[in-house]
Amino acid sequence: MHVIGTVGLPGSGKSEAAAVARDEGIPVVTMGDVVRQETVDRGLDPTKDHGAVAKALREENGPAAIAERSLPMLEDRLEDHDAVLVDGIRSDAAVDVFEERFGEAFTLISIEAPFEVREERIEARGRDVSEAEGGEGLAARDERELGFGMGEAMERADVVIENTDTLEAFHERIREVIRERLESQSSGSASTSDPESDPGREPEPEPEQEFP
Repeated sequence: MHVIGTVGLPGSGKSEAAAVARDEGIPVVTMGDVVRQETVDRGLDPTKDHGAVAKALREENGPAAIAERSLPMLEDRLEDHDAVLVDGIRSDAAVDVFEERFGEAFTLISIEAPFEVREERIEARGRDVSEAEGGEGLAARDERELGFGMGEAMERADVVIENTDTLEAFHERIREVIRERLESQSSGSASTSDPESDPGREPEPEPEQEFP
């Protein structure tokens, strides 16, 4: 069992990392989906009110509210898969939740890119409501995310990936990290199950020698 989490500011490449995980046969649980569903349940527009609802959830239920709501989804996926990816961790409180629940079976990847690069990507994908259309600008989104504790979460990452190269190079790096982590987890499990590798195992007594 292994849980891989991604953290990063808007436009850094978290969705692309999730796509790579899916290609590797790893299910993805998106933290944003929890917020989007809550936004719809409140009768609001997910494209415009997503940030406000995320803030409200944390104010009403604590800073780890969204992470805690995602745990049943993660555990459900792990019943049928060896690993799952959590897309879009946004606070150090969420990291606490996952580390407490999954321990060493949790890996946090920080995906990073400069503001200008992220801004170009967001404009190019064209799926977000622009600031001119009443949406939230990137600078404001960054400020909001950092206010949730994203900066502290990024500092706690086990792996940092600078997403400033080609998309193909980024995909390959994500693929490498995923495979390395799963192989490491698999090797650790094998060592634990092998009695010969147990450092606390009592040595076998030497057979008594018989003399004529």
